[in-house]
Amino acid sequence: MLSVPRIIPNDINSLSIVNGSFSEIKEGMFSHMPSLQLLLLNSNSFTTIRDDAFSGLPHLEYLFIENNKIETTARYAFRGLRDLTHLSLANNNMKALPRDLFSDLDSLIELDLRGNAFECDCRAKWLMTWLKSTNATVSDIMCAGPDNMKGKRLNDVRSLHSDCISTDFVLHQSVATQSLSVDTFSYKNDVYVAIASPSADSCMVMQWDHIEMNFRTYDNITGQSIVGCKAVTIDSHVFVIVAQLFGGSRIFKFNEDQNRFTKFQDIKVAKISKPNDIEAFQIAKEWFFVIADSSKAGLSTLYKWNEQGFYDHQSLHEWFRDTDAEFVNMDGKARLILASRSQVPVIYQWNKGEQKFKPQGEIPNMEDVVAVKAFQIKDEHYLAMTRYIGDSKILRWNPKEFVEVQALPSRGSMTLQPFSFKGRHYLALGSDYTFSHIYLWDEEEKVFQLFKEIYIQAPRSFTVVSTDRRDFVFASSFKGNTQIYEHVIIDLSLAA
Repeated sequence: MLSVPRIIPNDINSLSIVNGSFSEIKEGMFSHMPSLQLLLLNSNSFTTIRDDAFSGLPHLEYLFIENNKIETTARYAFRGLRDLTHLSLANNNMKALPRDLFSDLDSLIELDLRGNAFECDCRAKWLMTWLKSTNATVSDIMCAGPDNMKGKRLNDVRSLHSDCISTDFVLHQSVATQSLSVDTFSYKNDVYVAIASPSADSCMVMQWDHIEMNFRTYDNITGQSIVGCKAVTIDSHVFVIVAQLFGGSRIFKFNEDQNRFTKFQDIKVAKISKPNDIEAFQIAKEWFFVIADSSKAGLSTLYKWNEQGFYDHQSLHEWFRDTDAEFVNMDGKARLILASRSQVPVIYQWNKGEQKFKPQGEIPNMEDVVAVKAFQIKDEHYLAMTRYIGDSKILRWNPKEFVEVQALPSRGSMTLQPFSFKGRHYLALGSDYTFSHIYLWDEEEKVFQLFKEIYIQAPRSFTVVSTDRRDFVFASSFKGNTQIYEHVIIDLSLAA
């Protein structure tokens, strides 16, 4: 029997076809019987149910397609069956069902899916979600695979919610300027970035455009070989600290009347010969910034805000060619870590009585560190230590010292930047010689695993910028354009 005979009266309300030789249920196959209320199609040879297979059956209440060989069901197979109350697809060869297969079944009371070898992978995520929301009684759906799910009920598989979500970094915008660093700040509900570009002798300030959905040039602070721009907001006033190789470093303040940044202060630079990094932070509501000096005759210096401006507060670490400064607050104690090309990183601890940093110790076996970044995963404190030659290192606070937990091969690396989006923890490891690597934290193994490769010419920093519920990473390049990547969430079940 290859088709439904047209001689069947069109006013019958029930039909049973058993042991037929049909291979598929085609579109509108029963539409010439609009009065059908019960349709039984058991023990046939069906392998496929096509879209709109039951169109023209507005009164159908009972549909049984059991003991067939059905492997494929089209997404709109049951479209239009709004009066259907009982559906059985038991004992077929189905491994997966298309998303929203049952969305039209408003009156469904009972669904039987027993006897199918369902794969409880991302393809089943929608079904698991639907099971929790439907009022229908549904048979237990048992998992035949993957191996780690075999024998479990689909309802009990919790891991699909996390396992079926992935992420990616997609190029969003390219800024036609070389850069050494990028900093971000917010002002009156708008998001800005300050890009230090020594080749252009500028600190380019960009603003997020909520209409165009990209970053556009807002202002341009000019100078001489600008190597760092650090924004600080104090009492609703925005300052940008601009570190220069020549002509002294300066502080600019946003002038609302002129709608641009104007010079606010020259920084006392007698002790600063070659600024390499700026770190701004608060201790007990007091604002500070430190400039790490990388020259042989340099002296890294701490500056403090005194309501009129930033002034020299403390000299740190003389003659050590400091490459990076990182502020971290652990165990209720403020600490400053200075990395150097000529010795291992030094840890300073804030002394409340003297209102100054005091040397506390060193991080051993970590020579030639070019950058150090602190980050937290849950309640654990970590450091990412960048080395240009050799292995860059991840260290954990444990609980009186930092101990190594992971080594990452790095050749020509000037930055190892930790950052987090949507509860996921990443590391971006730059490279002057090959692709830069983005690593993702493995919660079970407690280490970072390689996640993605991106190509940036001579990357010098990776900076997180978030706006309009979107997350971006600015990748600065010493030899090419500054690249802006968007962090996107991918629901793997949608592609399944």
